Amino acid sequence: MTKQKIIIERELITNSESILWQLISTADGLALWVADDVKLHGKTLEFTWGNVWSHHEIRQAEILEKKKNKYIRFRWIDEVDDNAYIELKILRTDLTNDFILSITDFALPEDVEQLTGLWEDDLERLHRATGM
Repeated sequence: MTKQKIIIERELITNSESILWQLISTADGLALWVADDVKLHGKTLEFTWGNVWSHHEIRQAEILEKKKNKYIRFRWIDEVDDNAYIELKILRTDLTNDFILSITDFALPEDVEQLTGLWEDDLERLHRATGM
């Protein structure tokens, strides 16, 4: 079954494109809001949820594209849908010049609500960690 594209956009309260870029493109930045720990090994991101000494999940993703201060796109290494990826993109509004974080992900139709909820939780975690 083909996965469907999900796009979530959230306006962020920041004047710094470089700080936002660090939050979406570095292991330390991603560890603040996407996973409990993130490590970068070359072009591979390793995400860990939970504590390593107890129940946890580890997933690896290959970085497909990265354009500084614009976006990062990666795909889970175990992804079976060749068209699926995750993209974290920095946008600016024309009216207010504020920053928007756009998240693109893919899910099976029955998993869309759950995946959207996970990203909303991550965005709340980002807000709590940074105030954005």
